[in-house]
Amino acid sequence: MSARMRLTRIFNESAHRRRARETAAQVALRQKRKWNIVRGDKVQVVGNHREAGKQGIIKEVLRAKDRVLVENVNVAVKHIKGNAERGIKGRTIQKERSLPYSNVNLVDPVTNKPTRVYRKILEDGTKVRVAKKSGAIIPRPEILNFRRRPINSFVSEESDTLEDDVWAVSYVPWTPKKFDASSLEK
Repeated sequence: MSARMRLTRIFNESAHRRRARETAAQVALRQKRKWNIVRGDKVQVVGNHREAGKQGIIKEVLRAKDRVLVENVNVAVKHIKGNAERGIKGRTIQKERSLPYSNVNLVDPVTNKPTRVYRKILEDGTKVRVAKKSGAIIPRPEILNFRRRPINSFVSEESDTLEDDVWAVSYVPWTPKKFDASSLEK
């Protein structure tokens, strides 16, 4: 094989792997944008997707990738490798894959159909999402009131160090003595 053919093959293979990088303006725009879809919302897949028409609840929102994970939608088989030394058998599981954010729309609570959303501030000052089709207010999911990770609360036990002992100086670094020439003469 000639050097020219090898270089052509290498170039063609690397061209398929290249992706367009986001510009700084695109990143800034994505970070500024307010998301109308949050974890716990009921959504429907729309557009030219093989799962179009299916409804589900948002499990996770991946804002850095502009994608969402929807319960029981876009499910694929995942193979888990076993380990003979530990006695674990290999198996296959069903796992949800992420969808692009633009391929899902919120479900209108009145019509149970996908709808676009706009934001509105009520008289009492609360911000709400309003369905464009029916004008119904889409409430914030209850699951957002609970934290995913619990707040670490410190509980003192018997084995903990007492407060007085914590602040006691227990280490004094060694400092060399200054050299005195008169001590050598004796």
